[in-house]
Amino acid sequence: MSDLRGKTLFITGASRGIGLAIALRAARDGANIVIAAKSSVANPKLPGTIHSAAEAVEQEGGQALAVRCDIREEDQVRAAVAQAVERFGGIDILVNNASAIWLQGTLETPMKRFDLMNQVNARGTFLCSQACLPHLLKADNPHILTLAPPPNLNPAWWAPHTGYTLAKMGMSFVTLGLAAEFRDRGIAVNALWPRTVIATDALKMIPGVEVSRCRTPEILADAAHVILTAPSRERTGQFLIDDQVLSAAGVHLFGQYAVDPDEELLPDLFLDEALP
Repeated sequence: MSDLRGKTLFITGASRGIGLAIALRAARDGANIVIAAKSSVANPKLPGTIHSAAEAVEQEGGQALAVRCDIREEDQVRAAVAQAVERFGGIDILVNNASAIWLQGTLETPMKRFDLMNQVNARGTFLCSQACLPHLLKADNPHILTLAPPPNLNPAWWAPHTGYTLAKMGMSFVTLGLAAEFRDRGIAVNALWPRTVIATDALKMIPGVEVSRCRTPEILADAAHVILTAPSRERTGQFLIDDQVLSAAGVHLFGQYAVDPDEELLPDLFLDEALP
């Protein structure tokens, strides 16, 4: 399959950032995009809503369905999936992109924030996958792609922010389990993670991060496109890194993805080769 024309993608957190970039890349193929996110009203501190994302998808040639959905709420997730199936006739691809972050130590982590991260990241990934699976089982080339890192028990990644690491690794372990459970039924379940920090509007709200040393969300969108257009029975249960995926697909000029090609890139979390 060379493109995603006519495929239906259910993307969580697609109102901005990486989720929106993946949506727009698929839209250029003529895909149907379900934008499942909480942002239905414009926020001056964090641009992008489900409605602006839907408009952008349609401008790129795709069909869009904007659904306000908090993936912590089971009823909302199941209702969003039902709307997607009613509108487009099924679901071919689930992209678990929605995620919550809090890069603080244990004493600086309120339990409200801990609960939010684990409800959105690990539980939300499991819930959205569970809700979409009956429809994915009917699809011709079904994929689940989760924005999660390779599982890593190195204490260096746990000590600075145990709560966030636990929540993010929860997404990774859900990927690991679902891939094994549904391997024989033809659903590809993989994870994708960036080599470097990605410049998003949400990132700008984290103090101390130099956006000029980041790559743009388009590198993940292009890598996701490579993964999602491949036959689902050929690759599953893998934890993939964006530039490795693109290199294997013949892309070797990565300067196009840099915010500032002259700056040294900032390595992302959870990759041991990035440790000093």
